[in-house]
Amino acid sequence: MTNIKKQKFIALDISGKNYLSWLLDVKLHLSAKKLMYIIDEDNAVSNEEGATALIFLRHHIDNGLKYEYLTVKNPLELWQNLNDRFEHLKAVVLPNALNDWSQLRFQDFKRVSEYNSTLFKIVS
Repeated sequence: MTNIKKQKFIALDISGKNYLSWLLDVKLHLSAKKLMYIIDEDNAVSNEEGATALIFLRHHIDNGLKYEYLTVKNPLELWQNLNDRFEHLKAVVLPNALNDWSQLRFQDFKRVSEYNSTLFKIVS
């Protein structure tokens, strides 16, 4: 129970600005815990598995989102609600990233590390 207190990665911000990286992190961690099927399909899960997935999801979202989805007791329902709320960000973020990618020039940076940092930010 002590490892639940530690966050494995940054919690989902209420604005959703880190939704895409959060989405990938959650999927990877649930896969590692062999709980991925809970958010992929609507099948019968044990109370323990559902509770574990729900605790994990709620532990990795912003407090404002926790209060907003306080009554949600099903991890699949919480997953779908968050997905419905933030999925549109792909349509917003991708064009901006493509524009940044097309404008990226090595000569605009003083150091290679600054260029690499910006490059990785665009890619993520």
